[in-house]
Amino acid sequence: MRAASALALVLVGSLTLLGQTALLRELTVTFYGSELIVLLGLGLWLLWTALGALLGRRGEERPARPASCDRLEWLLAAWALTLPASAVFARAVRPLFAPVPGAYLDFPVQLASLALALLPAGLLAGLLFRAAARRAVGEGGRLAGAYAVESAGGVLGGLAATLLLRAGASNLAILLLGSVPAAAGALAFGAPRRLRAVAAAILAAGLAALAAAPTLDRALTRWTHPDLVATRDTPYGRVTVERRLGQAVIFENDALAAATESPDTEAFVHLAALMHPAPWRVLVLGGVAEGLLGELLEHAPERVDAVELDTLRLATVRPFLGEAARRALGHPAVRLVAADPRRFLAAPSADGLYDLILIGMPEPATGLSNRAYTREFFALCAARLADSGILALRLPTDENLWTPLQAGRVGSVAGALAAVFDHVTVLPSAESLLLASRRPLPGDPEVLVRRWEARGATGRLVCPAWLRWRFTDDRRRQAEARLAATHAPVNRDARPVCHSYTQLVWLSHFFPRLAALELDGLARVPGPASPRQLLWLLAAPAFLLLRRREGARRALLAALAGLLGMVLENLLILDYQTRSGVLFQDLGLLLMAFMGGLALGAWGMQRVATWRDGPRPTAGALALAAFAALAFGLAWRFESGGPAPLAVSLAAVAMAGGLTAALFAYASLRRRPAQVPLVAPLYAADLAGGCLGALAAGLALAPVLGLAGAAAGMGLLALAGLALL
Repeated sequence: MRAASALALVLVGSLTLLGQTALLRELTVTFYGSELIVLLGLGLWLLWTALGALLGRRGEERPARPASCDRLEWLLAAWALTLPASAVFARAVRPLFAPVPGAYLDFPVQLASLALALLPAGLLAGLLFRAAARRAVGEGGRLAGAYAVESAGGVLGGLAATLLLRAGASNLAILLLGSVPAAAGALAFGAPRRLRAVAAAILAAGLAALAAAPTLDRALTRWTHPDLVATRDTPYGRVTVERRLGQAVIFENDALAAATESPDTEAFVHLAALMHPAPWRVLVLGGVAEGLLGELLEHAPERVDAVELDTLRLATVRPFLGEAARRALGHPAVRLVAADPRRFLAAPSADGLYDLILIGMPEPATGLSNRAYTREFFALCAARLADSGILALRLPTDENLWTPLQAGRVGSVAGALAAVFDHVTVLPSAESLLLASRRPLPGDPEVLVRRWEARGATGRLVCPAWLRWRFTDDRRRQAEARLAATHAPVNRDARPVCHSYTQLVWLSHFFPRLAALELDGLARVPGPASPRQLLWLLAAPAFLLLRRREGARRALLAALAGLLGMVLENLLILDYQTRSGVLFQDLGLLLMAFMGGLALGAWGMQRVATWRDGPRPTAGALALAAFAALAFGLAWRFESGGPAPLAVSLAAVAMAGGLTAALFAYASLRRRPAQVPLVAPLYAADLAGGCLGALAAGLALAPVLGLAGAAAGMGLLALAGLALL
């Protein structure tokens, strides 16, 4: 492989991974941060890339054409135009298709918009790899080697996407930056005369747009936020602030997060604080930008520790908060701590125990936010509470009627609280309040009324009559009866079932019949070690045994490699997010570790292929056996719990990537076939398997089977794959 071909593969790998990351960020905002849309987007990206690799394969059985005729330069120029155009389309989806500003699009429209936004870039990603790989293979290289070099380029793309965002660059600027080297590459790789002028014009336009990125970003954001006063991309999402008539409204990933005139904050804080006779020491986890501190100071605590994960979000919102909220941030009793709440709770402390802990984190609508609503998280909170201390949190629900899905979601969190605390109280409303303590909680509203009057607190909504209503409302008895009849599984780190309920609740907005779906059967799903839970996985290997053709075996091995690798990678990332934090830069390192593992695995198997007849079946068997050993080891690791050090997680992700590439390389090199005809079909099969794995891991395996059960299932599937050798 010549240096120019290797450089082309590195450029393709870095540009496509950077573009994939940035486009998925944009679509996350377009669809209000829904993780279901993100998972579907990842699957669609892999699908479009696979189709792109298969497009125009006529004549590939003949020797590769000269490098100057493989159209790589045209594809790079097209990528330079497509990447920013796709971002603009993502920003325009809601203004184009939403009948009412701020309303959800119909689900079919969402899927169509998502597919259209990813289609051009996804197809080009597949075409770019095929063109660069055929150029390298035509010069005497091998597909496994091209795969390794392209994966190494992906490491650079992941590093750039992570560090640029961490350095303060907007996501739009990152997308524009991804188009500039593509245009430069079109010029550098010997573009024909008619393309040089086009590529030069694209390069100049890209540089000008990059210089004006802040202005362009605000202009595009105003399409959906006409009263915009501030917007910023942080490592945890996009923060947008609108202001009109003195009221500031805060959006996270375009979903409403808080409003300065909303009464929800005082309802949450005052009810929780009144449940304790003297909340002198209080811990607030998140929610600082919502004004929790200002309401809490009405109860005259001696000390309030406010832990905020996204300090950039707070800095963006702070100038637009109400006067009481701004004063609270400078109050001598308030200590603002920039830290991950989970790490803060787990760290040793000599500051004593708290009387009250308020969880102001976002609702468990994603795998990231679900980590603040699990049994393990509540155990960390209990360890920092005094004997009579109280833990308080809230969950959005319908005010007058809980569907089975909503009852299951609340029940999974209430069950997690009951597994740690002796007493749990649920007060239903549009934002249902969940309270937990080791000691009995007040059930008589007159106790709260006396405390309210003694403390001299004031509120626009909260008053003695309102307190009596919250405790005597018929909905409270109905909610208690509904929860008693709901057998929801306990929400745990290793089995984030609350996240599954939340996604189904979201889908029920578009498919109302789902709202009546009874999911009590989730509570009876066998444990991760049960063969019945994993029996369905054996159906796929049984089907594979029917395949006798060598070409089909190669494709199935490549698809199996993509599926196993993607599932294990997703499980490891979810485990790391849950146990060790949600710092985006750490997750970027995990993605880069997977790409680095891909490069090393493909290189290692290619070295084995120096044998005269190519790698023997023993090499493939060892790769599958190692896959199984890794999967079973991870199942034990997930079930045993405990912290997940970054170095250990990086090593495990790299191993998953290395084994994925080793199995893919084995499929491409066994019995020494001609390499050029294999580039498109095997790469497409690998991506199709990865697409299936991405969707299965996020939508079914992790929420339903749990992390340990899903990992054990992949171990069985790897062993069944031995039948393909």
